[in-house]
Amino acid sequence: MYTPTARTTPHRSRERMSYDRAAAHAVLDEAYHCTLGFVVDGEPRLLPTLHVRVGDTLYLHGSTGSRPLLAARGPDGLPVCVGVTLLDGLVYARSQFHHSANYRSVVAHGVARLVTDAGERSTMLTALMEKVGAGRSAESRPPSRKELAETAVLALPLREVSVRSRTGGVRDDPADLALPYWAGVVPLRLTPGLAEPDAGVTAPVPAYLRPSRSPWLDPAPMRGAHVVLEALDVSHADELFDATDDPEVWQHLTVPRPTDATGVRELVSDALSAHHRGERVPWVQRCAVTGAVVGTTSYYEIDPDRGAVAIGHTFLGRPWWRTAVNTEAKLLLLTRAFEELGARRVVWHTDSRNARSQRAVERLGATREGVLRMHRQRPDGSWRDTVQYSMVVDEWPEAQRRLWERLRAGAAVA
Repeated sequence: MYTPTARTTPHRSRERMSYDRAAAHAVLDEAYHCTLGFVVDGEPRLLPTLHVRVGDTLYLHGSTGSRPLLAARGPDGLPVCVGVTLLDGLVYARSQFHHSANYRSVVAHGVARLVTDAGERSTMLTALMEKVGAGRSAESRPPSRKELAETAVLALPLREVSVRSRTGGVRDDPADLALPYWAGVVPLRLTPGLAEPDAGVTAPVPAYLRPSRSPWLDPAPMRGAHVVLEALDVSHADELFDATDDPEVWQHLTVPRPTDATGVRELVSDALSAHHRGERVPWVQRCAVTGAVVGTTSYYEIDPDRGAVAIGHTFLGRPWWRTAVNTEAKLLLLTRAFEELGARRVVWHTDSRNARSQRAVERLGATREGVLRMHRQRPDGSWRDTVQYSMVVDEWPEAQRRLWERLRAGAAVA
């Protein structure tokens, strides 16, 4: 616990105040930025800046030419006040007076010192990189000597610290409870969006920038003797275009044939956006022998509660049609669905005109369930009837045995 002081003791709403060390550290660690308050030439200043906590010290990042860093060079350091707030929700009351917010905030007072020790500066900068992404410090260039000379670090010992928070719902006056106005809480959360690679980036999005989700939504890598499935990324677009630049590949798909790699990049971006929304799990398919990108496939219509998933959004270069690459990819996807995720039902959808695809799904051991009329729209604007197939968990052992037999015999299935 932190010891209350005159500066950290409130005059009102004392029930919201806390001096719990763990609670303060949790807020500081969750927040990415803070507001640094200080006085220069008798005038107050507020500066938003990045921060990171290492033990019981709060480090603040800045430029060597900024006002607080220049002021902190003196032997007495710089008296500062640091504030951090996490907004958790908006509270709508029946009366305007009782509208409020749910929040967690930390205020720290003290004297900040300029960090001059090279080892301490390096520790702080590494900790800051790891805060934005575990593993980032090893996957980015360290600062040069010139960059280090332009970077300043303030250190504030965490001793005079308070935590203030509000949780819960509406606190209307009893006389207002019968008013005909909506009241309640709208939760707010800081959530990362879909990572957007810079122009020219070919490295895939790192794991620490992919959201942690249910295993059903995890594009876990899968490897066989003939094919490797790995998480689809925009960096695969050029190779994917080269592998599938054939009108027959796109004949029965519900998206138009891309005319260049930019078009494929847009399709990949759409797939990644659907994955971010929890609607699809996309993989790229590579030849396990050459490493070449040969196609893509996905899970979609993902329903963990019912134990159901569909396999589709698949397009594969013609040289790999009816080869062990395609067969093994389906085997890997089915094995993950039934044996790792605990699926009870796997579904396929094919265009009613696509007899080749229907025969391929039937060779997997799936059962034709029926036709979904005017189910999806084709690129030319016409509406297609979709043939639906499924395989249930009771049918999987026999289907798996037959697929393995065909692979060992070198026979194509799908």
